[in-house]
Amino acid sequence: KRSPDLSPLAPPEPPSLGMSVCPWQVCGAWVWILVAATSVSFPLLQGWVMYVSLTSCLLSLLLFLSYFFGFRRNSENWRVLDSLYHGATAILYMSAAVLQANATIRSEDNPSSPPRYQLNTAASFFAFLTTFLYILHAFSIYYH
Repeated sequence: KRSPDLSPLAPPEPPSLGMSVCPWQVCGAWVWILVAATSVSFPLLQGWVMYVSLTSCLLSLLLFLSYFFGFRRNSENWRVLDSLYHGATAILYMSAAVLQANATIRSEDNPSSPPRYQLNTAASFFAFLTTFLYILHAFSIYYH
């Protein structure tokens, strides 16, 4: 005898975070590396950018490791936690991206250091890209 198909009654599999975690961690690391390469010309602005990028990268790594080691199985609110974390991090990254863009505009006036302006421009680009990736992931988990 064939057993009845219970697949519609089975809970859905949680989304796989295998390769989807990497983009914002990599972009966030690039933000930190590029800002550090500018020798932090504007400590108040770029200090916040470095704090947000490094902290977010480390917390995302911890969240990924907790997912990887199966802590999500012990919690029914895993998707809520994941969505709230990435949403809050997106807000922090937006503030960091705006401050980094301000630092880029300020470094444009200094003609003696074009490489610093280029590094700041690249850091601004990656900060906004990382913000977009965090927002995209937060909404994809929320609406999944």
